[in-house]
Amino acid sequence: MKKDVKVYLVLVVIVVVIIAVIMIIKANGSGEEKTIKCVAENSVLVVKEGCPACAYQKKILEGNLDKFEIIDCINESQKCMELGITHIPTWIIAQEKYEGVQSIEQLKKLTGC
Repeated sequence: MKKDVKVYLVLVVIVVVIIAVIMIIKANGSGEEKTIKCVAENSVLVVKEGCPACAYQKKILEGNLDKFEIIDCINESQKCMELGITHIPTWIIAQEKYEGVQSIEQLKKLTGC
């Protein structure tokens, strides 16, 4: 083979490898997105504006807050009373209440995700 053809083939192989690596990285990221979506679909977070623990819980959820149903006891006090909320934050999962800040790992276990 000519030198130009060899260089061309090497460049094609490098491009293919780069594309494969990008696809693998994206595929791994989508697994995390699926898990967050599953947790969000199977839970409700009850908070109260101004609560430091609630702010920390929201920070744990990072940029995924829009996926979760969140009840704020300041704006929805009647709903919180009906649910019997006595501590915040509280997670409601399968009609059970889990008080306090929960990690993503704990939420995965509690929701079965």
